[in-house]
Amino acid sequence: MTGRHRNPRPSLGLVAGLVSVVLLAALAGWGGYRLLNSPSCGTRLSLSIAAAPEIAPAVRTAAGNWSGTPRGGTCVSVTVAEQEPADVAAAIAGQRGATLTGLGQANGKAQVPQIWIPDSSTWLQRVRVAGGDLVPAEAVSVAQSPVVLAMPQPIAAALGWPKTKLSWAALLQRMTTGAAMKTGIVEPGRDASGLSGLLALRTAAAAAGANAQEATVAALRALAVGRSTLRDDLLGRFPRAADPATVASSLSAAPLPEQAVITYNAAQPPVPLAGVFLDPAPSPLDYPFAVLPGNRSEVAAAAEQLQRALTGTAYSTALAQHNLRNADGTAGPGFTPLPGAPSGPLPGAAAADPALIQQTLSTWTAVTQPGRILAVMDVSGSMNTPVASAGNATREQVLVKAAAGGLSLFDDTWAVGLWIFSTKLDGNTPYKELVPIGPLVSQRNQLAAALGGIQATHGDTGLYDTVLAAYKTVQTNWDPGKINSVILMTDGQNDNPGGLTLDQLVTELQKVRCRWWRSASVPT
Repeated sequence: MTGRHRNPRPSLGLVAGLVSVVLLAALAGWGGYRLLNSPSCGTRLSLSIAAAPEIAPAVRTAAGNWSGTPRGGTCVSVTVAEQEPADVAAAIAGQRGATLTGLGQANGKAQVPQIWIPDSSTWLQRVRVAGGDLVPAEAVSVAQSPVVLAMPQPIAAALGWPKTKLSWAALLQRMTTGAAMKTGIVEPGRDASGLSGLLALRTAAAAAGANAQEATVAALRALAVGRSTLRDDLLGRFPRAADPATVASSLSAAPLPEQAVITYNAAQPPVPLAGVFLDPAPSPLDYPFAVLPGNRSEVAAAAEQLQRALTGTAYSTALAQHNLRNADGTAGPGFTPLPGAPSGPLPGAAAADPALIQQTLSTWTAVTQPGRILAVMDVSGSMNTPVASAGNATREQVLVKAAAGGLSLFDDTWAVGLWIFSTKLDGNTPYKELVPIGPLVSQRNQLAAALGGIQATHGDTGLYDTVLAAYKTVQTNWDPGKINSVILMTDGQNDNPGGLTLDQLVTELQKVRCRWWRSASVPT
């Protein structure tokens, strides 16, 4: 009797063939393992890269292709980690015990890599403030994403988008004239696109002439109302329904990278975003390839070769798949530009001055983060000295004018007090309280009037006794929800016979600080 017989076990040859296929498929995905164990590898190197999350996949693909071939007997394994630029910047600065404005200390997970690809060269500029040798002097751009003004399309269309070119000056006017434009920003100390937009807006405000300071403060306060720590949180504030009431009550505009807007629209939200290209264009995100100092020469050489590999059609296509442009601003195969986006290469913007970046971030902090301060102003005899560059106004007059302008930077969430000091202003006491520390919402006019009445005396400078008294006063009723500080303005050194010496002042300050920390309810 004949019939079909099924063998429940495959032949040994078939098993061997299947195992070979499986192994080949696995090894094809284990490029680093395959290379480092190849007989042709005389030298083995490992490169660690920390890349901004949006560019990391494209870099990982290109690095995998590049490391697939030994070079002169050297095999390189490349690890690409997605890390937020703010976290890496804090870790690098932390090597010198420094912190960057708006960042604070690094978290425990952030690692300093051999190669860093943040989203913007402004991170390198900021880190150089902490240490000029912490990052390279130059870094080649390996991608680009212009910074645009993200707006719900109905709102943008009402402004003439995409045909009409919107300027920063026009935006500034709408933000500061009660035109009901709800603006927002990702914290510029942590987000490069937020910083780029803030720098551009500040430049526009500086052109406002005599009202430049008021325009700047008004713009910063308008942005601060809708600020977010995370980019995803900010994007979540755009309208989630297309009815006019929802659109009108949601976020109207925020500076964001083009890549984020394209990615947001790809999810087909109820109200797509327009990416408005403003004039003049803010600095784009330029994704610098930064080989950090301290690497061995062979590692640096391999890193240079890898950087050159981040070019060509394959890499350009990988960037386009993640909504990023090439380094010159051109779009790679498959890139879908936003309506109204310029075609062809995009002009690069000049790097911002590190001092301007620091000043802008400090102003942002002063305007947006509530504080509790005691302002202490010198009224000693030397403050009667004329200042030639100020039309021979006295030092006191120049100081009072600057202080009055500074007062306008603080909103009503601040608490401010005002003292003056010289010698023997109140009996033998060298200082005198003009306005106690209190909320600006109720004593702004009182402070302005007190400032206007300040005049220099003919006394000496009781600096050290005043510093100690001011320090003790601010510690009293300390507010853990605010920045508590003393701002002391003087033109001279301590000159107060019978008063504290410098050593005595330091000793007393240390005693006060230790007593306060033992009794304070805030965490150390």
